Amino acid sequence: MNRSNTTFTAEEYPALRSDHPCPRRRPGVAIAVAAATAMLALAGCSAPSPEAATSGFDSWDDVVDEAQGQTVQLWMYGGDEQGNAYVDDVLAPAVAEQGVTLERVPVSDTADALNRVLTELQAGRTDDGTVDLIWVNGANFSTGKQAGAWLCDWTGLLPNMEKTAADDPLLSDDFGTPVDGCEVPWHKAQFTLAYNADVVTDPPTTLQGVLDWARANPGRFTYPAPPDFTGSVFVREVLSSVSGGSDAVPLAYDDESFDELTPALYAELADLAPSLWREGDTYPASGDELNQLYADGQVDMTMTYGPATLTDLVATGVYPAGTRILTLDEGTVGNASFLGLPSNSESAAGAMVVANTTLSVEQQVAKADPEAWGQFTVLDYDTLTADEQRLFDALPESAVVPSYDVLSRSANPELSAEWVPPLDDGWRTDVLGAQ
Repeated sequence: MNRSNTTFTAEEYPALRSDHPCPRRRPGVAIAVAAATAMLALAGCSAPSPEAATSGFDSWDDVVDEAQGQTVQLWMYGGDEQGNAYVDDVLAPAVAEQGVTLERVPVSDTADALNRVLTELQAGRTDDGTVDLIWVNGANFSTGKQAGAWLCDWTGLLPNMEKTAADDPLLSDDFGTPVDGCEVPWHKAQFTLAYNADVVTDPPTTLQGVLDWARANPGRFTYPAPPDFTGSVFVREVLSSVSGGSDAVPLAYDDESFDELTPALYAELADLAPSLWREGDTYPASGDELNQLYADGQVDMTMTYGPATLTDLVATGVYPAGTRILTLDEGTVGNASFLGLPSNSESAAGAMVVANTTLSVEQQVAKADPEAWGQFTVLDYDTLTADEQRLFDALPESAVVPSYDVLSRSANPELSAEWVPPLDDGWRTDVLGAQ
């Protein structure tokens, strides 16, 4: 986990939006959108969505035969130490047993990987690209799909896809963009707030209650500044709260809804700012920096999309022993992470073998173990054999984190990716700029 303590102020924020070393979403997305637009223009495409590339494989046996000896480069966010270790020490050896070499390529922003693909496609590299798999979801997936950057007929070839539920909305829809066989699910996530129960003895049960608690306890709460991924989702959670619930915010973006709903959002966050850590003059630049503030005892709450990782953070003494999950009555948003296969991958067959391996029961169990990575499975438990179910049942229970079934009981869908950039921009001007 990145333990840097870089923070920024309102005056510094505009520069950091374009060149901060670890922006998680918006700046990269803007670059990716521009690159996609340029690529489509140069290709002379009149349609907004170019025809998706196809794999050309007739059977799984053909895929496995073609994959032998291939090296697959998996581009993924490099700031997650547990995730890096899982890929290097658990997934890569399992893939090697099938005749494929897996190499992890760390990036500070997923858009860096997508931009590489788009640049290579612009240069005419249609079958010898250097990116074979990308850990992706949300706006980056949507941008790549619009640009025809993904292979889109391959996931049905994977034998282990049968262990997922075809009607699971988290796996068929990615931030409002239909998956359409263009990416394979890797794990599920649930946005979650955590708190130190030794300090917060009467925890709130709603998001509005969290904001009221922050006002009653000045300096003990904050959130990452958008466009950080965690900060952006917190803003979206507040949007749902001040609008009367998630059902009051349309999943698909439109200017009218934005203009109608966001004044109350930005007014609430601007009013909250003086009660935040350092009176809202400085925000953590990333989720990692907020986690460090929590670990150091400077704030009493933190937030994450990967709550299962909290178990190990408490066990190793990084987080306070009193860390507990804050379960909100109205629920929080849930989503899934995916592996996208670029349409110009030089090792597409090997990438499919890797993706199929990630969906094996053994790998999903290993990844769900808090000591390995602690990520929630995408497999449909009810379709597994009794022996396979027992592997999941044997995972250690946590005194810190409830089961995924409990966490996701009131899960809300993600807003479409088109909501994210305008919400982030509005936060910059109407919240940060108002201070």
